Amino acid sequence: MAPPGSAHPAFGLGALTIAGGIAGYVRKNSKASLGAGVVCGSLLIASGVMISGDSQYNGHSLAAGTSGLMALGMGQRFFKTGKFMPSGLVAVLGAASLAYHVNKALEWKD
Repeated sequence: MAPPGSAHPAFGLGALTIAGGIAGYVRKNSKASLGAGVVCGSLLIASGVMISGDSQYNGHSLAAGTSGLMALGMGQRFFKTGKFMPSGLVAVLGAASLAYHVNKALEWKD
């Protein structure tokens, strides 16, 4: 059975985040990028699995929390360096994901 449409943003951003972390490690030998990318991406993918199952509220809440951390952390980095790539892009994607998943969590709240 295919996952519901509301899980796709979590799966997509999770895969993109893992790929970005790996790219940061390969290009700049950044262990922080690798660690953060794998951890955040894995949490987002886990939230997609939860959304696909019977834990929609918890899945969207986990995705919102993870996205919020990404937006906050990379937003601070963007304002410090002024470089949009990659920190500004990750901050924007994290903020958009945060807004989406908060909205969806509120729909599923008991």
